[in-house]
Amino acid sequence: MLSQINHKNIVKLKGCCLETKVPLLAYEFISNGTLSDHLHTEEPRSLTWKDRLRITGEISKAIAYLHSTISVPIIHRDIKPSNILLDDTLTAKVSDFGASRYIPIDQTGTTTAVQGTIGYLDPMYYYTRRLTESSDVYSFVVLVEFLTRKRPSLCISSEGDWIVTQFVELHEDGNLVDILYPQVVEEGGNEVEEVATLAVSCMKLVAGERPTMRQVKMAMEALQPPKNRVLGNLATPSLNCPSTSRRAKQSETSRCYSLEEEFILSSRYPR
Repeated sequence: MLSQINHKNIVKLKGCCLETKVPLLAYEFISNGTLSDHLHTEEPRSLTWKDRLRITGEISKAIAYLHSTISVPIIHRDIKPSNILLDDTLTAKVSDFGASRYIPIDQTGTTTAVQGTIGYLDPMYYYTRRLTESSDVYSFVVLVEFLTRKRPSLCISSEGDWIVTQFVELHEDGNLVDILYPQVVEEGGNEVEEVATLAVSCMKLVAGERPTMRQVKMAMEALQPPKNRVLGNLATPSLNCPSTSRRAKQSETSRCYSLEEEFILSSRYPR
């Protein structure tokens, strides 16, 4: 399945090496380290707000592609900055599919042993072992890491609360500035509140209340400068979705969207 994936924001599988005792997968070389390296540098300032928005958008595009565009949907199951590679132009490349699972298109999930990284792991999946696409949506707690420059897997308050709990509570109380990284507040302006609201929606404890990754992608696209949105659309390969009339004749399992559906999805988030 990985050899058939073709997306500019997913690291490409080149082949398999059988010359070793344990076969090795060979991926394209991405030269600029991981997103974690750039986000958690020792310097007081790291990635600019503009880069954070763009990189987050690229990650959401890659995961939405895995969920709804390829023939056999794939759940990554371990989305975190250390699994996001950056090339020389700081373009995001989702990598490390060691924990990934495919979900047959006629199913909504599967029961499996829990895998992932604490802090990014969907609580609902952890307790029920029911893996769904929504589990990857929860992992978009990466947005919190972008806004706070704190690792969800490591940061605990003096009261013993995880950063995700702190973030949600401060957001509800209107005191989010208490946890935001100063550079983000300085550069992000009004967009910070929109991204924070999206992050909170992704971290809903009830999986059914979270947006789909496609909706997350559309929300992130709405925050991009108009020029970037146009260039991104031109650079994105066609999804080859059939027309509305043809879709009406297909089974209900089709994962392509009509114009009407796109409008409904896009209207859920402010532009």
